[in-house]
Amino acid sequence: ARAIARELGAQLVTLGTELPRGPVLLRLSDPEMLRAAELLTGTGKAYFGPRAAVMQVCYDKLQATRLVAGKGIDCPKTALGNAPGAPAFPVIVKPRRGSDSLGVRLLGKGPLPKRYRNGDYLVQEWLRGTELTVAFVAGRVGRPLAIALPPGTIYSFSRKYLRRPPRERLQDLRLAMRVREAAARIAAVLAVDWAARLDFIAAPGGRLCFLECDVAPMIAPGSAFAESLAAAGIERAEQLRLLTS
Repeated sequence: ARAIARELGAQLVTLGTELPRGPVLLRLSDPEMLRAAELLTGTGKAYFGPRAAVMQVCYDKLQATRLVAGKGIDCPKTALGNAPGAPAFPVIVKPRRGSDSLGVRLLGKGPLPKRYRNGDYLVQEWLRGTELTVAFVAGRVGRPLAIALPPGTIYSFSRKYLRRPPRERLQDLRLAMRVREAAARIAAVLAVDWAARLDFIAAPGGRLCFLECDVAPMIAPGSAFAESLAAAGIERAEQLRLLTS
């Protein structure tokens, strides 16, 4: 938040203190972002950031997956931890709600541990392939970035933010176009009204699957969001303009 405030030449204030006149840009952790969005919406204060309703949909991974799949966009087979007919092992297990791949685990064989056999967890088909991420802001879609993960490694929270693997522009132009088109469609399906970073996986054989939509992404210089937009020719000054207009 401090870095963004310096970039914008704006005052940094804390929620709960007196806010400046005019719209404010929200930069908080996801749970706090949701609470702040609900609070500001309830008081009628204008802000730049995701609507609370959009966050609630996108951070319910089961609902988001069902909405996207319902529009004919491929997603990994996904079921609640206590549902019959779960995908065959190996599987990905993740919390139903949240973002940033927090709590994501790869389980190579069954049975599913008891702590996951409830409605708070999802069991998802594990797809081997190349992890991809792409930015979206104000109707503009960035260039997809390929995440250079070792084979069989999942794109977990720690690898997204603590032990970041190299990222590079996706060189397959046909696949890049498919990702960008899918990202634009998904943003419309999920009613993304500000900014987002969308994650996909490209499996051998041509299958492209949607994984997750983060509607409160990190937007600082050096983030995957900023890098994806820059790779599409949307430079930093224009990024900031789109984020605050």
